[in-house]
Amino acid sequence: MLVLTRKKNESIQIGEDIEIKILAIEGDQIKLGIAAPKSVDIYRKEIYVDIQNQNNEAANIPTDLFKLLNQKD
Repeated sequence: MLVLTRKKNESIQIGEDIEIKILAIEGDQIKLGIAAPKSVDIYRKEIYVDIQNQNNEAANIPTDLFKLLNQKD
């Protein structure tokens, strides 16, 4: 892991298209601004993990359930 120290209004550049800027520092929290192409998905880590868990659960639906859903009356 790369660890960098930044102050308010300083940035980190990732490749040519992504910039992360420190907008504010308030106590033990910082406010980040992220400039990236719309094609880049950006999530808070806990949301990303939740999405991955939901996708994994959906992918593990038993095949016999699909058969039941596809049966025609």
